Amino acid sequence: MNAKILKLDVGGRPIAWITREAGALHYCRDQVAWEAGIDFVRLRGGIARRTGRRSVLQVSTIIATHGVNRQVDLLNDVPALTNRRLFRRDDHTCLYCGEQFWDFDLTRDHVIPVSRGGADAWDNVVTACRACNRRKADRSLDECEAIGIRLLAVPFVPNRAEGLILANREILADQMDFLRSFAGALSDPYENDD
Repeated sequence: MNAKILKLDVGGRPIAWITREAGALHYCRDQVAWEAGIDFVRLRGGIARRTGRRSVLQVSTIIATHGVNRQVDLLNDVPALTNRRLFRRDDHTCLYCGEQFWDFDLTRDHVIPVSRGGADAWDNVVTACRACNRRKADRSLDECEAIGIRLLAVPFVPNRAEGLILANREILADQMDFLRSFAGALSDPYENDD
């Protein structure tokens, strides 16, 4: 298991993903204020000469640490836009044809094309398969309607908790539950399409 540890500030706000070894270092330095994970990662050390026993350290999958952490604004701290995060945000689904694809078959499409003043920003980009992106080209959404292309969902800007979800491919169940509690209504942006 190559799980990462979810590091929180002492107030319980998600800060970052850290390695198991970095988590162990927080324990050894007595910086862990509390644990929230129900899962543990076991790190095995060397064998003691006197006893012949191997040392073992259990690191919780979610730890809050003491110390100075910069203030984290969960709703306004936007993660960097990368194709990997974009494809994960959109569940590897082309938001024009609705089909799921592997990363290498996907592209970043600008809803308002850059050639027409559109920004390369979370709220203006969607995941598109190569065929739909070529077909859409630099058309506006109104022009796309005329050729039968529709945008299936509105792009959204993920907050910090959602950014942490998008950044890690191997999130454990307890970590996902914890992060979803911070993502709130934004965890499923398509569910309120009345």
